[in-house]
Parts: sequence; structure tokens; C-alpha cells
Amino acid sequence: MAESPENHHRDIDRDRGRSSSSSSSSEVSVDVELEIKEAEDDDADRSGAAAAIADSLTCSQTGTGLIDRNVPSQNVVPFESSTAAKSESASSQPTKTRGRGRKKTFDVLAAKIVDEKVPIKRKVKWLKRLAAVKDDGTVQFEVPGDIKPESLDFGSGVIYNGATGEESVDATDIQDLPPLQIVMLIVGTRGDVQPFVAIGKRLQEYGHRVRLATHSNFEEFVLAAGLEFFALGGDPKVLAGYMVKNKGFLPSEPSEIPNQRRQIKDIIFSLLPACTEPDPVTNVPFKVDAIISNPPAYGHTHVAEALKVPIHIFFTMPWTPTSEFAHPLSRVKQVVGYRLSYYVVDSLIWLGIRDLINEFRKKKLKLRPVTYLSGSYNSPPDVPYGYIWSPHLVPKPKDWGPKIDVVGFCFLDLASNYAPPDSLVKWLESDRAPIYIGFGSLPVQEPAKMTQIIVEALEVTGQRGIINKGWGGLGNLAEPKDFVYLLDNCPHDWLFLRCAAVVHHGGAGTTAAGLKAACPTTVVPFFGDQPFWGERVHARGLGPAPIPVEEFSREKLIEAIHFMQDPMVKQRAVEMAKAMEHEDGVTGAVKAFYKQFPRNRLTEAYRDSNQLPPPQSGAFSIRQCFGCS
Repeated sequence: MAESPENHHRDIDRDRGRSSSSSSSSEVSVDVELEIKEAEDDDADRSGAAAAIADSLTCSQTGTGLIDRNVPSQNVVPFESSTAAKSESASSQPTKTRGRGRKKTFDVLAAKIVDEKVPIKRKVKWLKRLAAVKDDGTVQFEVPGDIKPESLDFGSGVIYNGATGEESVDATDIQDLPPLQIVMLIVGTRGDVQPFVAIGKRLQEYGHRVRLATHSNFEEFVLAAGLEFFALGGDPKVLAGYMVKNKGFLPSEPSEIPNQRRQIKDIIFSLLPACTEPDPVTNVPFKVDAIISNPPAYGHTHVAEALKVPIHIFFTMPWTPTSEFAHPLSRVKQVVGYRLSYYVVDSLIWLGIRDLINEFRKKKLKLRPVTYLSGSYNSPPDVPYGYIWSPHLVPKPKDWGPKIDVVGFCFLDLASNYAPPDSLVKWLESDRAPIYIGFGSLPVQEPAKMTQIIVEALEVTGQRGIINKGWGGLGNLAEPKDFVYLLDNCPHDWLFLRCAAVVHHGGAGTTAAGLKAACPTTVVPFFGDQPFWGERVHARGLGPAPIPVEEFSREKLIEAIHFMQDPMVKQRAVEMAKAMEHEDGVTGAVKAFYKQFPRNRLTEAYRDSNQLPPPQSGAFSIRQCFGCS
């Protein structure tokens, strides 16, 4: 039976109350499930399961997915049987003395994992003691219930102090910047690239030269926006297809492993040319002054280190440790484990790509290899982050410091230049607003079956529907249906305004477009951060609980449609859209870039080139950039 949308907030509050209550017990089991590629260290002992895992490496739609959030917790294969036995014994005798001992042991092990001074082979050993690898390639560990969130900060540069409020940055407090040559290193699908096209266009309007380096699939898209394009390695179709098939676990076929390794290596080794080589079309030289990147580029901070240029990381999902929610690529059931999940994900990703990064550092960047496992391998603690989502949907956590900004969703205006086909316009005008159903760039395993489910659910509920074929190949109907329109491609900012509700995979950009259009939303997550956005939508009462793609069925889609038809759900969607109406994430991103840019680097850069910085003229006034007189 479908959940009552009127009561879902009370249900969530009760769940939170139970979670809070359970976290105060003597011991709490916290599951973090990830795929791990073990460090290739001759001195590290590896069980059969660990050795198998060491041969795998995956990459998600966002380039980072090492996880499946919906796998049962059975069949645990412990790294060290003696450790597992001791843990089980301790659990069977929950005395206060043992509880204190477990807490102390956990604190020590967790601290060692993120200690930069501890050699890699020892950290693998501590990771084995802290966690157990399942036979499906996931990791499970337990957190004693009396550990407090503040005790799980291990020098990330973000200190948990429970402070409230958010720093405000007035445009008048931000200094101007001279024209810079900026490269954006972006890995992912269309939804990952599109926000950076919008940001790049705005930076270009402010007088900067902007090169967007991404996969060759998006060359036409980037050039059409008026930005410079440079091709990065990796094929997003291959990466996304692998993740949909394997759910972030061990490959179903051994032959897939070398291909995925090549994909990641191609991405990493293409980063340096993107920052240094002339424009491939005009042959105009390019010397980078600043790097903007998303984390799935993997080698981005290493290139910045080699070239001695500042880097600013932007992303559409949380990547900075916080005690307010778990890492989207983890499975954590209790609040006490949220913060630690970021360190675990970070560490395991590093274990999976360490050999590739060090090969890149030695052969291409002429840097010494990284021989330790730092607390945050993918960026030093002083690197600024900008998060591309609405603070009305996910407020900035209280334990994130001034180097971190939540800038708002970044929308690219595609509707104004879109000319819809006459058949679509006539179909839309012929009857009531339809429900949009589509999964964008994601390949669907059984498109015919999924299409049949969609059509039958629409027919049972008496709704009209637009099915977006996408990369998944949906919509091959045996015979046409007058209540179904099949669509190849259409800008979301044009289409969603004409829809009654939306059903999609839960990519950050698609989620943002649906909410901006005041559409009740059903998320059908495939992998990666998509369950995170589905949960955020549901928590706000904007749609039903997410339907994992492997659980997608006629009955569940019918329930979801009924949920979205509730007037209260629509009202909450309208309220969210009004709250987002005056947000300008693109301006917020540029503002954050200006705010965080290290001014001392300007002097160094111009001194190295025997030039003086240009005068701070009104032509590039940051106050004018943000609409100030």
C-alpha cells in the first residue's frame, strides 16, 4: 500500500527519534558498504577475497561510485579471523569495561587510517582490523555507540564545533581579479558537465579565458556554448554502463577489469595536456592560471601541485566530512558513523587508484610518488570546495568551515533557444499535463520490459506520459499509444514546466530542474549519489521514497504516481520552487571562486612571466559582476 504523503513527515520524525535513541545504546552496528581495490603492496597480507577485490576498479556516473546501497549484510568474510572472533566475543559480553575497550580500540584504529605519517602497508593492516571485506566486495565495520561525532574528526581541516549559522560574503568584500586563463577538468555524464558550462560562460563574460576539458562526447555541446573545448580521456557511456551492470561491485566478467582500468588511466593521463597544450582548433597557446575541477578527475590536485596553480573543486554531491549525513557512496545506518564514512570512502578510493596516480606523478608530472595514505588523498585540507545544490534542499552543514560554499543549483538556459517539434506542442496542448519519465544518459538493462511497466502504470492510473528514450533505448512500443509521447531529446527547463510530475534517475541536475519547475518527483536511482538525492526529495515531502532500479515494478510505479498526485505534495513542490526562484547558483559559484582565489598567487604568476598584474579596473569589477552599482 502506498505511503500516505500527509503523514510521511511524522513517520520521518519517528524514524529519527528511533535512530537517536538507538545511537545511545552501548553498541551500535554501522554498515558502510563499498568496493575496495586493495593496495598493491608486496608486504600486505591478502586473503582470497581481498586478492580478488584487488583486481577490480570501478567508476560511477560521477566517476566515483564504489558502492551499492541496497545489499544485505550477510556473508561477511573477515580479513583476520582472530579479530572477528574477538569482536564477536566482545559483543556477546557487553560489559562497561569491554565497551570502553572497544571505543578506545576503534578510536585508535580510525585515527591510524587517516594519519599521514603511517606507511601504506600498515594502514592496510589497520583497515583490516577495523573492517571486514564481504564476499561481494563490500566493507563492513562497527562503531561503538558511545563514540561522539566530534571524536571522529581526524585533521581534515574542518573542525566540528556545533556552531550555528553560515558566514555571509558580501560582494563588496571580494577583491577583483585580473583576466585569468582557467581550465575546468570535468569527468562524468551530461548532467555533470552542464553546470560547468553555465559557470564557464559566466566566467568568460567577466573577462576570463575558459577552457572546458571533458569527454569528447560533449565537444559539440561545449563549443555551442561558446567555450573552448579540450578532450579528456574516458567514455562516459562505457563508465555508466559498467556501473549500471555491476552496481559498483566486482565485475561480472574478468574481462571487464582491464577495460575499466584503461578508462581511469586515460582520464588521469589526459589532465596535464588539458592544462598546458594550445587550443586544438586555433593553436593559440594556453598557460593555466587556475583549475576548477570535480573530484572524479582523480588527478586534478596532482596537476595543480605540479603546475603550482590554485585549484577550486566544485561538485554536485557531498564530498567533505560532516556529521549531518553520510557520504552518498556509503551505507551508514546510524548518525554516529556519518562523519567516518567520508574517511572510509576516501581511503578506499585511494587504495584503488594509488598505482595509477603514482605512475602519473612520476612519468608525466615529474613528482615524487605519494607513499602514504593521507586523511584526504584527493585534496589537501586547504583546497576550497563549492557544492552545487540549493541550500533550501540541503542546507550547508554546521560543521563545514569558511573554505566550503553551498552555491545553489547551476542552471543553463537551454529553453530560450529551443524550437520544439510541432507534434510535441500539439500533443501537450491536446490534454492535461503529462508525467515525464526518463533516465537520461544511463543505459537500461531491459528497456523493453521497463517500457512495458511504464506504459501499463500510466494506463492504470489514467495519466498521460512523456517517455524520454535517452541512452537506455526506452520507448520501443509494439503499437502507438495516444497517451504516450516518445521523446528523443528536449531541454528540461522547457519541458518540465509543462509536466505534472517527473520520474527520473535522480541525477543532481535533473532533480534540480524538476524542483525548479515545481514538479512532484519520483527518483529511480541506479547508483552513486542518486539514492542520496532521492532521499532528500522524499524527506522534504516532494515525492515518494526512492525506487531502486532493480526494484522498479508496475505496482511501485503506480503507487509513486498516486503519491505525486496528492495535492499536499504538489503544494510542497510549489513552495520549494518559490524558495529556489531567487537563487542564482552560477553567480554563487563565480562569487565563491573569486572569494577563495589566493591573491598571493597572482603576484607570483605575473612575476614568473615578467609581467605586472593589470590595474584593477571597473571592466572586471566583482561588484558589477554581481549586480552592484
